[in-house]
Amino acid sequence: MKYTLTGAVALALASGTAFAGGLERTTRSPNILFEEGNLVELSFGTVDPSVSGVGVFAGLSPGAESGDLSERYSNLGLAIKQDFNDNLSFALIYDQPFGANTAYPLASTYFARGSTATLSSNAITGLLKYTTDSNISVYGGLRYQTMQAEAALGFANYTINSETDGSFGYVAGVAYEKPEIALRIALTYNSAIQHDNTVSEVLGLASGTSTLSYETPQSLNLDFQSGVAKDTLVFGSIRWVDWSSFDLSPAIFTGGTGGALVSYPSDTITYTLGVGHRFNETWSGAVSVTHEPSNAGFYTNLGPTNGRTGITVGATYKKDNMEITGGVSYAWIGDANTTLTSIGGATAGTFTDNTAIGAGLRVRFRY
Repeated sequence: MKYTLTGAVALALASGTAFAGGLERTTRSPNILFEEGNLVELSFGTVDPSVSGVGVFAGLSPGAESGDLSERYSNLGLAIKQDFNDNLSFALIYDQPFGANTAYPLASTYFARGSTATLSSNAITGLLKYTTDSNISVYGGLRYQTMQAEAALGFANYTINSETDGSFGYVAGVAYEKPEIALRIALTYNSAIQHDNTVSEVLGLASGTSTLSYETPQSLNLDFQSGVAKDTLVFGSIRWVDWSSFDLSPAIFTGGTGGALVSYPSDTITYTLGVGHRFNETWSGAVSVTHEPSNAGFYTNLGPTNGRTGITVGATYKKDNMEITGGVSYAWIGDANTTLTSIGGATAGTFTDNTAIGAGLRVRFRY
């Protein structure tokens, strides 16, 4: 029997990164290329993290609680997939791959109280897939991505605002399929994308405009699925993201403090494993578990999270040419320590026992 990846499985794979390492919010997955037939889809997700910590450095605010610094955020996605013939397919995908929404409560006595940061991104990706008669596929294309951010650090008397910058990257991948048992193994590379944002900074009495150059990180995805029983799939992924090479060092901030505004000590590797089942012609469902190991080192005060373990449950309803998929995710966020250049690498704050809950909805129409 020939299987396809159910909508519930696809949502389980996608929503597992709703609160991923670094600034990442989507996997930029090419899985829509492997769906049968022509389709258009609209997806929406919302995540409500709860992240708080306590000061530990004697010279700052020892014992002071930060309060919840992570604001709720939403993600929007749109995609269309078109088969030109039995061998050649095309997909156009819109997503919001990176983001940040940080706001330390003013009412606390924590040293970073009142500090805020927002980052927004938009990306459009065009992909072509060619499938050989031996069920080996090669695919790839271009991605155009925009980035914009702003931040205010009350403890450093610092603000930064950036103009929006857009730049191109690319995607390349290869896959093998055995449709009769729903087997698919796909390896996808997403390139780093270079950005040069014009930024305006104020640090105490110093101010100025400069160009902030950085790269959003390259990544590598290994996705797999296989039928194991009638109407039942196992699926999963291993994802590596090169966060250790990400560095935001605006000229005035770095010149005045000697450190980066945002950087990460290690790359992230995320593991997902799940099972999907079609109950009948109308309903299917999936459940998956995701684990992103914690790493050593200090994390940014604007995003003090380090690894996660989560579970996602999703269900799909099919009616004629329409599919509606909903899912919920719950994540236990790994503990993180932060520091400041001014305290010589000592721990400034510790963030423990944090969580995030998310929900997603996807609507597909086949034509």
